[in-house]
Amino acid sequence: MDSSEVKSDNHKLVLHRGFSFISGTHDPDEVDQINNLEIRDTDVFVITYPKSGTIWLQQILRLIETRGDIPDSANMMNSDCVPWIELVGKVKEFITAPSPRLRVTHLQYKFMPLALSQKKGKVIYVARNPKDVLVSYFYFHKLATMLETPENFSIFFEKFIRGDVFGGCWFEHIKSWYSHKDDMNILFITYEEMVQNLHLVVKKISSFLGKDLTDQQQANVVKYSTFRNMKQIPQANYQLISDQLLDHQQGTFMRKGTIGDWKNHFTVAQSEKFDQVFQKEMKDFPLSFIWDMNDTIE
Repeated sequence: MDSSEVKSDNHKLVLHRGFSFISGTHDPDEVDQINNLEIRDTDVFVITYPKSGTIWLQQILRLIETRGDIPDSANMMNSDCVPWIELVGKVKEFITAPSPRLRVTHLQYKFMPLALSQKKGKVIYVARNPKDVLVSYFYFHKLATMLETPENFSIFFEKFIRGDVFGGCWFEHIKSWYSHKDDMNILFITYEEMVQNLHLVVKKISSFLGKDLTDQQQANVVKYSTFRNMKQIPQANYQLISDQLLDHQQGTFMRKGTIGDWKNHFTVAQSEKFDQVFQKEMKDFPLSFIWDMNDTIE
């Protein structure tokens, strides 16, 4: 196994095949089994880099499946209904789970089922502007007990740019998926689209999944998926997650959900440095992002 360890006082990352996993949370040997999984046409995978709208999509998928109704299993966590496939023990669960198998993942393309490239199953990739990702991830590191507590924002800024965090390099993650977009049944959306017009995004997702919802059902999905309402739903906002995993005294999992919060944290020099890296890394990828609430989608 191509693995090495990156250690700190209070967490341990395991580097496997160029991707940083969390020791105890992920098992690289189990993750390697994902490549060969058999895929059903009804399987749906939501792909995100950390802090890019994962729990938002868990909520939306669950509500689309119930046609906008709060499900009978309302006491179940969204993370149980739409789990991460790469967590320890989840590959085995996936194999035996009934359809539709709805899963989220932070994995790069190379770890995912090879059958996806045969246009089996469906993939939804949610991208978020990486400056806001960096800020949100910084605060999540303070909250998540399995991750390093950053010494300060400047140090975390440099680690993020180097990819020395769980999930690896943001640029490699998005490029690994975008470069294979023509090989899969994939819907590519952005976090910023969801902030600006959630109704339109829910409609896109429903259509992509072949779910013919009525206008009222669509409206209910949107209603229960707004940031404000999700913050009040314990099954969706991760308030029920054990204190052993999330130190709730350090903050909330759902913090702001806005566009452009990076401006409250980046120095001018950091912003310029990040822009230079972005332009270099993304020059061959025709992707654009909304960087501020004042920006508009053309």
